[in-house]
Amino acid sequence: MADSMVKNPSFGLCSFTLQFLRGRWFMMFASFLIMAGAGATYLFGVYSKVIKSTLGYDQSTLNLLGTCKDLGANVGVLSGLLAEVMPTWFVLLVGSVMNFAGYFLIWLAVTKKIATPKVWQMCIYVCIGANSQNFANTGSLVTCVKNFPDSRGMMLGLMKGFVGLSGAIFTQLYLAIYGNDSKSLILLIGWLPALLSILFIFNIREMKSSRHPNEVRVFYQNLVISISLALLLMGLTISQKYLKFSHNAYVACATIVCVVLFLPCIIAIREEFYTWKLKKKEIMQTPTRIIVEKPPLPVSEIVELDDFSMAKKQEKNEVGCFSNVCNKPKRGEDYTILQALLSVDMLILFVVTFCGLGCSLTAVDNLGQIGESLDYPSHTISTFVSLVSIWNYFGRVFSGFVSEKLLLKWKVPRTLMMTFALLLPSIGDLLIAFPFPGSVYVASLLIGFSFGIQLTLLFIIISELFGLKYYSTLFNCGQLASPIGSYVLNVKIVGKLYDKEALKQLASKGMTRSMVKELVCIGKQCYRNSFIILACVNAFGALVSLILVWRTKDYYKTDIYKRFRDEMEANEKEMKMVAHK
Repeated sequence: MADSMVKNPSFGLCSFTLQFLRGRWFMMFASFLIMAGAGATYLFGVYSKVIKSTLGYDQSTLNLLGTCKDLGANVGVLSGLLAEVMPTWFVLLVGSVMNFAGYFLIWLAVTKKIATPKVWQMCIYVCIGANSQNFANTGSLVTCVKNFPDSRGMMLGLMKGFVGLSGAIFTQLYLAIYGNDSKSLILLIGWLPALLSILFIFNIREMKSSRHPNEVRVFYQNLVISISLALLLMGLTISQKYLKFSHNAYVACATIVCVVLFLPCIIAIREEFYTWKLKKKEIMQTPTRIIVEKPPLPVSEIVELDDFSMAKKQEKNEVGCFSNVCNKPKRGEDYTILQALLSVDMLILFVVTFCGLGCSLTAVDNLGQIGESLDYPSHTISTFVSLVSIWNYFGRVFSGFVSEKLLLKWKVPRTLMMTFALLLPSIGDLLIAFPFPGSVYVASLLIGFSFGIQLTLLFIIISELFGLKYYSTLFNCGQLASPIGSYVLNVKIVGKLYDKEALKQLASKGMTRSMVKELVCIGKQCYRNSFIILACVNAFGALVSLILVWRTKDYYKTDIYKRFRDEMEANEKEMKMVAHK
């Protein structure tokens, strides 16, 4: 049979194609594309103004929509629980349907193709569209972490990095396809992410993990590609600000972006071909193993494999996801959902997320209006949003790769980097509160970079402290504090203070709210008090995060990935036993 495989090239091509489409590396590439389409919520600052002007909203109402967007984007408990009982393809399918439905209804509303919806209806549309990204996250991100458990920091850094770049990628695509039309941008983010999830719906699946000699090298090669993509997007964003591009030039830019975006596919082909050759070599050697009688495996190895199999069965049958609330395991072992949610570590993470991500989301959602209040032109405001997206990417890959290096080499707790990530945006908030020429550019850099660090570290820390068994639910529960923080800070503080200043300006002109369609505030004072408050909230979150640093410092001094390496070794022995049969 081995000889027939070698002599039959069509059989070899078919087997490699099947290996490629079902392999871990192509799954990782497909996940990159899905993640690159799962960050439409970061473009809210671009199309929010067209919603405000078309539907006649004031800033508080627009901030309410922004909060509903943050609520949908961060309340992913439904997708997490669904992933516990349903296959991955179903989770991705539900997400694609929700994505198209939510954004398509928003597009119909702003283009006046349907009757003007009420505010609560628009809140539902925005929430549904934003919530769809949780299904993409849960389906692809969680699956990738489980398939690469020993490299989860780098994997999460890359995956969340592509989400961070998605805003800038979508900007290039919509300029090439529709031109500078914010209404059409809403349509684009309705159909494209849904299409990507459907295209790869059966490629994203959990596989039995094993060690790969080139694994770390592949991650760094993908890192280089993603950094090149980020630098390309940054260069295009800046050049498009200062130069006038024709439509053909925008098409050329989008084409180059797509080519770079697909480069990881070449790496996937190379690595799957390497894996396929190893498997084929093993198959060719199989007849020899059958003919030549070999001594049985040592009893110790058989017992080891049996013990491992029994342990895995017991792990599935022993406890339910909501049981044993009081009897918590050690850090790093698999917590049940309630054990994790009721732990002190999760409570601290909740407070830190409320402060850090709540402030960052509030700042990002208001960038459009901040630029307007400081009299920046509209194309410059789009530049702010794109820069946030790009620096968000750098923060995500930085936290994934650098924290992994610091942890493995010097045992530096990832929780310490979280403290650092909460101090940076405080500076950005103060730059907005006390603006000077160009300060918003620096603020968008600091806020975007720290936002990326915080979000990626949150996902990594939850996986390391509470295990991977119920990770799909736990990481979605972990970011619940983000929309709560966004609501309190965005609607109750920033929105109210902005409208208060805008009403003062109307009163100084002898006008009332009923005399204008859109409530607008112009001047440095519009966001001063609110962003001083945001800076203080970020600083408080940094202080709270130091408690978690102290609690986890001893845990991070241990070999936290030993259990997963042992499992991969057991999987390899099991596969070798099957090959010997």
